Amino acid sequence: MKKFICILLMLTVVISVIFSRPSLLYGNIPDTDAVSADNTAGLSLTSKAAILMEASTGKVIFEHNADEVLSPASITKIMTLILIFEAIDEGKLDYDDVVTTSEHAKSMGGSQVFLETGEQQTVETMIKCIIIASGNDASVAMAEHIAGSEEEFVRRMNEKAASLGMTNTVFKDCCGLYDTMDHHSTARDVALMSRELLVKHPEIKNYTKIWMENITHVTAKGSSEFTLSNTNRLIKQYEWATGLKTGSTSLAKYCLSATAMKDGVELIAVIMAAPDYKVRFSEAVTLLNYGYNAVSLYEDALSDMPETVGITGGTKDTVPLMKPESFRYICTGDEKAENITRQYNLPEKIKAPVEEGQVLGSVDYYLNGNKIGSVELKACKKVSKASYIDYFKKICYKYIIIEN
Repeated sequence: MKKFICILLMLTVVISVIFSRPSLLYGNIPDTDAVSADNTAGLSLTSKAAILMEASTGKVIFEHNADEVLSPASITKIMTLILIFEAIDEGKLDYDDVVTTSEHAKSMGGSQVFLETGEQQTVETMIKCIIIASGNDASVAMAEHIAGSEEEFVRRMNEKAASLGMTNTVFKDCCGLYDTMDHHSTARDVALMSRELLVKHPEIKNYTKIWMENITHVTAKGSSEFTLSNTNRLIKQYEWATGLKTGSTSLAKYCLSATAMKDGVELIAVIMAAPDYKVRFSEAVTLLNYGYNAVSLYEDALSDMPETVGITGGTKDTVPLMKPESFRYICTGDEKAENITRQYNLPEKIKAPVEEGQVLGSVDYYLNGNKIGSVELKACKKVSKASYIDYFKKICYKYIIIEN
């Protein structure tokens, strides 16, 4: 009877843990080590929602109401920037391309850089206007330039959001001026798109770290200088700050996606619905400092990995292996980097044929007996299956050429 009661109690605990963590049910982000605001001593936030994520792994270190649907204001522009940099990477757009401001783009209110109808600026200048000064007019001008209309660009924004697993996000415009809850997101979703921008387009930091810069307006009225001033105060106030985007409206209150890099660890701190502009910065710093005190980085560059693997029945005896990216793991809580072990799963020989990029094995990593990740080992070249002629050539080479 006692044994039955113990088993029943254990099942009750497991079920309550699973159903109290929606993110574990849906698997959006690996957050098993995330700490909630309610059980973290000394870390109280007044903002409605927040999350702290490590950029390279997507590991959530801290969260507070991270899935509450809120208005994102101008941090919407993070997705706008993702689509801009994707277009550049795909060769559809160049930094030197000229963008013409439409009447619709010029009519945007809120944060703007006062582009005039018909005014032309380069893509790079428009990027600076969006990132540094949060220019709504520049955002719409870029959306129209890339997609033909803001409506089509927003459709692509929502498509991209869905592909990133941003399940609680709907965009209605490309700049965040749409001040109703029809245009919404969450701290978790903002962290997801911030991570996408940082990891896939690290060149963004060439612009997010600019504090002030002048641009030149050239219109029918003449030429004039305009100073872009960064809306993100952390660039000046926090030693390790690298970006990323601020936002505020009457509905959204004060929002921030703050990024920082220290000792090889890049963190993303998202604050949403802070009561005032000072709080969004101070609480982002609180999160970042907490993160840098709470985590340590394990990184393996695989410098000692095998260079080749043997081939049987092929035109070559070996095939070279691709050099994979480093394996990174963020240790939190009681986890210790020195307790991480690895295991090569690579056969001595692979049967031909082998295709370039074919997965031949892996390096698996364990912490306290639990698997925490792996790196695939892939063939660097194609090796065809040997024919009778190939075998004949090998015999000739071995017994005639070498022995002579």
